[in-house]
Amino acid sequence: MAKPLLTAQLSKSGYVPPHYIRPISDRPTLLAADRSDPSIPLIDFEGFDGPDRPKVIKEIGLACQTDGFFQVKNHGVPKSVIEDMVCVAREFFKLPESERLKNYSDDPTKSTRLSTSFNIKKEKVSNWRDYLRLHCYPLEDFVPEWPSNPPAFKDSVSKYSTSARNLVLKLLQAMSESLGLDKDYIAKALGKQGQHMAINYYPQCPQPELTYGLPGHTDPNALTVLLQDEVPGLQVMRNGRWVAVNPIPDTFVVNIGDQIQVLSNGRYKSVLHRAVVNNKVERISIPTFYCPSQDAVIAPAEELIDKQHPAVYRNFTYGEYYQSFWDQGLHKENCLELFSVRE
Repeated sequence: MAKPLLTAQLSKSGYVPPHYIRPISDRPTLLAADRSDPSIPLIDFEGFDGPDRPKVIKEIGLACQTDGFFQVKNHGVPKSVIEDMVCVAREFFKLPESERLKNYSDDPTKSTRLSTSFNIKKEKVSNWRDYLRLHCYPLEDFVPEWPSNPPAFKDSVSKYSTSARNLVLKLLQAMSESLGLDKDYIAKALGKQGQHMAINYYPQCPQPELTYGLPGHTDPNALTVLLQDEVPGLQVMRNGRWVAVNPIPDTFVVNIGDQIQVLSNGRYKSVLHRAVVNNKVERISIPTFYCPSQDAVIAPAEELIDKQHPAVYRNFTYGEYYQSFWDQGLHKENCLELFSVRE
């Protein structure tokens, strides 16, 4: 196999190679992102297990309907666990290239792999990122294949993955209840469930106006919980404009994935978002993706279907959906339309 070319190798080249350059009509327009717009909702999760539960559920439901994104503070994930996760992520991407490449694969079926861009076998224009993809649940099935270097990697990532899963399960309860469903409805609809993580590394980019870290897309999974370092880069589509979501210490960004949009019969929105890069500093982001099992049948909840609200989507398995998402890549913003009910 030819030696793969990671994006990190290009960061000090002084220019963006042609296969990273977006068409003029599809460039980040960095100055156009709105930084004056109030950011996405910030929800205090501390009261979820106490008397403030109805208030928290109402706020989450409203955010899911209007923004598809929200931030949570007082979420219960220890600060030390978060700090160790970011630290070990940075350490991994500072390893010598030869050490990092021990984890490289362009086979998307591998449950642990280092890669670059998004789908390098199919895409015509590459994205300015490298990433380490990990499956995280059940932990005992996947930890043995994770990198052993840095030495603290397996321990730090295990603790973070467990804490993130505990938070996600509570968020799914809140979303179910906010829809008027049993609190375990969404969790049950996802089947055996899966949990993946991407440790994204966005190197400095000499010409950030020409390319993306990731172009606009929605997430194909059910729910994403994002840990960002202190460097901005995430932008969310809000009222037809791109809005910068600047990092707030000790918070997570939560976004609805396509599967919850289907389960909610379109009431909750899986919203376009993208990652831009900069020419000054590298950026780390760590999304945890919570997914249905491959054989889970996804369909609008029957309780949310009536004459005024007919089913918006047909039934499908998550495996079928994810294959469509992977095949079309990020050159199309959303593949939900492929599964909508046609009149």
